[in-house]
Amino acid sequence: MAYISTLFMQNFDNLTLPKPILERLTRMGFHKPTPIQAKAIPVALESGKDILGTAQTGTGKTGAFVIPICAKLLKNQEDAVLVLTPTRELAVQVMGVFRKLLLRDSHLRTALLIGGAPLGRQLKALNASPRVIVGTPGRVYDHISNHRTFNVGKITLLVLDEMDLMLDRGFDVQVAAIMKGMHGLKQRFMFSATLSARMEAIAKKYLKSPTRLRVGNTDSPHENITQEMLVMASKEKYGALLA
Repeated sequence: MAYISTLFMQNFDNLTLPKPILERLTRMGFHKPTPIQAKAIPVALESGKDILGTAQTGTGKTGAFVIPICAKLLKNQEDAVLVLTPTRELAVQVMGVFRKLLLRDSHLRTALLIGGAPLGRQLKALNASPRVIVGTPGRVYDHISNHRTFNVGKITLLVLDEMDLMLDRGFDVQVAAIMKGMHGLKQRFMFSATLSARMEAIAKKYLKSPTRLRVGNTDSPHENITQEMLVMASKEKYGALLA
């Protein structure tokens, strides 16, 4: 795996991004890339370069792959991306960033494939030939294997987001099954907050000579993030969420 050092860019204008993407980033209030974005975006824009990136939670890893992938989708009409995430909440968050960055007149359709959501709506989205598919491994595999409504052979870009959490949740079996049918891949991205020996092994299995990007301390959460846990009965959860 290649280790590189990159001078952090002062703002997004220094990156070779399409003007529509730059304009949308400005409207969203983003002017300067985070360290992981400054390192990942230039490499991601290079055709065929796989990436293994690690950075703490809250450092902008989502933008590190969504921004360059949006640029690729606008440039090449044949490209299509599948993003796998460990949770429904993260899948919704990632899809939200994609939809904000992609121009409405770009005709780029999307499909969000997560459990707990209406299957009919997902089938309708898949029938519309989406080029941006974000989902959890279980539901994506369900569409591929059980419903046969999703052909991953047309996917050219793959993102394994928060892969360490996917391993912790036992999704490695579904990920492996999903990737078996992906014969048209041109580029793969794997991002995580930590990099264990098991993660290293998974990266060697799924990525091809990836560029290794590391930012900050990947053994602990970001210092600006506070983690709290509330223990309560199931019937109390909705009220607590609204409070």
